[in-house]
Amino acid sequence: MIGIVLKGHDFKYEVSELVKLFTSELRFIDERDCMMVVENTLFSHNNNIFSKTVYCENYGVIYEHVEHRSLEGLSEREEKKVIKETIKRSMFKILEKKFKITPPWGILTGIRPVKIVHSLLDDNFSDEEIREKLTRDYFISDDKIDLALDIARRERKFIYPIDENKVSLYVSIPFCPTRCYYCSFPANSLKQFGGLKPTYVAKLLEEVEGVAKLLEEQNKSIETLYIGGGTPTTLTPDEMDTLIKGLFERFDLSEIKEFTVEAGRPDTINREMLEVLKKNNVDRISINPQSMNDETLQKIGRNHSIQDIIDTFHLAREVGFDNINMDIILGLVDEDLSMVRNTLDKIKELSPESLTVHTLAVKRTSKLKENLEDYELAQYEEMVKMINLAKEYAKDMGLNPYYMYRQKHMLGNLENIGYAKEGYECIYNMQIMEEKQSNYALGAGSITKFVYPDEDRIERVENVKNVEQYIERVDEMIKRKYEEVEKNAK
Repeated sequence: MIGIVLKGHDFKYEVSELVKLFTSELRFIDERDCMMVVENTLFSHNNNIFSKTVYCENYGVIYEHVEHRSLEGLSEREEKKVIKETIKRSMFKILEKKFKITPPWGILTGIRPVKIVHSLLDDNFSDEEIREKLTRDYFISDDKIDLALDIARRERKFIYPIDENKVSLYVSIPFCPTRCYYCSFPANSLKQFGGLKPTYVAKLLEEVEGVAKLLEEQNKSIETLYIGGGTPTTLTPDEMDTLIKGLFERFDLSEIKEFTVEAGRPDTINREMLEVLKKNNVDRISINPQSMNDETLQKIGRNHSIQDIIDTFHLAREVGFDNINMDIILGLVDEDLSMVRNTLDKIKELSPESLTVHTLAVKRTSKLKENLEDYELAQYEEMVKMINLAKEYAKDMGLNPYYMYRQKHMLGNLENIGYAKEGYECIYNMQIMEEKQSNYALGAGSITKFVYPDEDRIERVENVKNVEQYIERVDEMIKRKYEEVEKNAK
């Protein structure tokens, strides 16, 4: 356990998130004690801010580091940002020495590092200037800078120029056959909530009706449509048919560039469902094994086999799908590098158009978190090897990195990367990650994001997570969106 002392400020959240990059064993204390202590002091002089961090054991100073920045000409908002970064920089240098590890994303704890690159590109920074700034200000490693720059350059042709009249649309189907051990999403088991599906679809279409009117009033057009979950294919083929037909009847979807459905788990997919998706203009689906090792699938709570995944993939090809994504998770319980290689070998044989490589995140509300002492998780060095292996396989498969995001509590403080063949990049994924476009989200547990690019501001409007509450309160979910639009009407 390491004690944290803060003097001259109270940025406990920012500090704790930084310290968690190195250790989860921390506590805030008022004064140094005889244990291991990191003490940060913030002070100012002549319009400069100074952050001094010391590491002590038994009251004796072992390491010391000072960072300083000028606050000259900064707005109040900019000042606060610079102060927080200066604190994190000084603490990072001490923690790096203490724990003898260097997190590759430096002081960044947010989930969208590529957004920083986009902002710098918007300000006409050259690649070299961006590299210098990311190294100097955030301590990001060279290979992660290369990755972020590569992805940003690839994304820009899809995101820019920003058109405020275009939006993306997300539809949530919050049901799953079983709950995977790593999952923290508000998914509802079919065993308990399956009987609510017909009512849920009917109420979802009521929200669709309300939001369609809102978009029409604002003269907004939908660029991409994404049905996610949960597991959307827990709906019956008839329920899915009703839902998609309802979407096309109520929204103007004549100009959409992309329509994705997370087909997800093979135990929910059959020919009838795939044919329903195909006839209703779905042009991109995701079949997500997470692992291609049977023993792992059992441990994470999946009721299907590797062969089921393979058979489902081939069936989708037979039905006519030529844009299929597959998801995998690195760092799953008891998986080593050889097992990851086996997963990648089998996916390479299938040759999907895109592959999303996730790093396991230990979510607060997951079964994994609740029973963490029962599991053996991969260490940092092993995670790096897994990520590099996935990168090699993606390259061999002709897949380029095209979007990236990070999550809290990820193993090794690493990242999730989406790879795709040229021309098969998911526009929705890029827009939702870089937050340059408003995203209207419908259904239980979904979050609408209203993006105001001129103000560099995002407002979130949440739908209730509980399915039963959503069914009862769907009018309120519509009203919340109207209120946000009215509040910001010019």
